[in-house]
Amino acid sequence: MKIAIVDDEQDMRQSISQWLALSGFDTETYGSAEDALKAIGPDFPGVVVTDVKMPGMDGMAFLKRLMGVDSGIPVILITGHGDVPMAVEAMRIGAYDFLEKPFNPDRMTDLAKRAGQQRRLTLDNRALRKELSDGTVLMRKLIGSSPVMERLREDILDLGQADGHVLITGETGTGKTLVAHALHAVGPRAGKQFVVLSCAAHEEEVLSAKLFGPVGEDQDKPLVEQARGGTLVLEDVESLSQSLQARLLTFINDQGTPAETRIVAICNAPEPDQCEGALRPDLFYRLAAMRIDLPPLRQRGEDILTLFTRFGEQFSEEYGTDAPQVTAQEAAQLLQAPWPGNVRQLINIAERAILQQRRGSGTIASLLMSDNTQIAPQAIGEGKPLKEYVEAFERMLIDNTMRRHRGSIASVMEELCLPRRTLNEKMAKYGLSRSDYL
Repeated sequence: MKIAIVDDEQDMRQSISQWLALSGFDTETYGSAEDALKAIGPDFPGVVVTDVKMPGMDGMAFLKRLMGVDSGIPVILITGHGDVPMAVEAMRIGAYDFLEKPFNPDRMTDLAKRAGQQRRLTLDNRALRKELSDGTVLMRKLIGSSPVMERLREDILDLGQADGHVLITGETGTGKTLVAHALHAVGPRAGKQFVVLSCAAHEEEVLSAKLFGPVGEDQDKPLVEQARGGTLVLEDVESLSQSLQARLLTFINDQGTPAETRIVAICNAPEPDQCEGALRPDLFYRLAAMRIDLPPLRQRGEDILTLFTRFGEQFSEEYGTDAPQVTAQEAAQLLQAPWPGNVRQLINIAERAILQQRRGSGTIASLLMSDNTQIAPQAIGEGKPLKEYVEAFERMLIDNTMRRHRGSIASVMEELCLPRRTLNEKMAKYGLSRSDYL
């Protein structure tokens, strides 16, 4: 975590810098508030420690300017004896805390650590909000080049621009809530309220109050009001009682056309027809004015290998170890597995594979077996020609090697023992572009 130290006295700022550096912080020092303001902008990744009494712009004026730049920057003020009333006023303006001279260096370290944790949380939350409001970022999360995924992305872009309510169906773990986020983010409601409620997580009375009111102490207003003008996502909509279904239908009908608030209903019934059976017909047909059926992972072909590779890379970076190299046999097993938990299950397998790699034991096949996804004739469903398995593995191998060598054609040719023309032909065949790896 970065710490910006602002003090007009060189000895003081250097001693603070040395102490905090020994405590593991990345420090930078400034002799005036004016100099610091040139370097500190919105989303500054750290904490500011500043003296109050400085020539030119003093600490209080500096604090006010910082709050105008980014009100979430934690500012720790160093005050002289008798300046406590001023420090209290600074806290009211937005300072994180203050230290009175002479101060205990350990106290400063503790404050800096806690302020740094708060700043990291603030920036993480901002990044998450930005990600969930950025349609481009969300669409990139829908990884895969299979025909069903290409069609899904097209459906999201088309339906995102419409005003009608949407019903999303699909097996557990297929990414239904992610698709709901993407629908909101690529349409005209992006930037407006996006409210998610799990209908299966609450008793009927609590659910009724959360949706329609009266609200409890932990809620400002009903969710139908909070989502006004934006999108209201109802997860597990099939678990709504008949009385709540009736109230929801009334709310939808009272909105008129076009709807002020868009309802995106997510149904977790194993089969699409079960959702229709769980909802009263008039509500079902209002919610299913537009519909997206998410494909199960087992129908996505070589997307399985692409997803496994991507998640494996993420976890290998997180755990500080190399991702395991998938053999041809393991690739075939990944492609043949029934994946009842879909993408969520694949993520779990990828993480466990990385943990095994770090310990230096275990195989992907053993994880598939222990996860009750062992290959059995009755579980595989339709078989695939050998040619498809070979091509899927070949694509994964070239993709992984290109990533590892960051697009260096010469390095990939050497590792895979391929002449350039053959490599170019195969990359063109599998839709791989060198520019994606640079």
